[in-house]
Amino acid sequence: MQSRAHRRQGMVVVSSLLGVLALVGPEAASAIDVKLSVDDAQKALEAGRIPMDKANSPEDVKKVLQQASLATRVGSDPEKDPCGASAILRTKRFRLEAFGRQEAAESKKQKKEIRMPDEFIKKVVDMPNMEVEVQLCGDDEYFAEGAQVAFQQGNKNIKSIDVSPAEKGRKNDGQGPAFRSRFTARFAYDSFDPNGKTKVIVFFPDGKTSEFDADFSKVR
Repeated sequence: MQSRAHRRQGMVVVSSLLGVLALVGPEAASAIDVKLSVDDAQKALEAGRIPMDKANSPEDVKKVLQQASLATRVGSDPEKDPCGASAILRTKRFRLEAFGRQEAAESKKQKKEIRMPDEFIKKVVDMPNMEVEVQLCGDDEYFAEGAQVAFQQGNKNIKSIDVSPAEKGRKNDGQGPAFRSRFTARFAYDSFDPNGKTKVIVFFPDGKTSEFDADFSKVR
């Protein structure tokens, strides 16, 4: 049985790990994995851990995170089109590899090996829904308030099971509309084709829409 100290340490690590989930993603890509084995999960953790282990400077860490953040993004590339609509797909591998990167960071910080507790790995593997963080620009601070998002695959329209309130728009310093915002929706894994070519459609309360293409076969 784990000691109280070990359990407390595990909870501290988990708290830190949860804080970075929205920032990082996986490095490999070949279709969204709906079902992962324990071995697959461990490999995903390792895939996230190794590049962070090798990062020896703040600049190295920045490069690792930048590379990871692009792997599950669909739509516009923020480096080329900062105000183009896009989304980050928080798949199971996304989360596990993010945990792996944080394991490496915490291990360096505490100067000892830190690993995610098995029960939290299982929780990720068993997740029934995929989170989708939509990012886009508009003309005022509240342009994304009340926005909804759906997938279109062929003749099938897939609605999200819930949507978080959009963030208040932040000033956009680059070209394009004046404000940037984002919101998160959840889609049940069993509601869409994880290998399908998909159109992501954002619906605004005033009847306007914004859409972009996503090839799920290139995302994990």
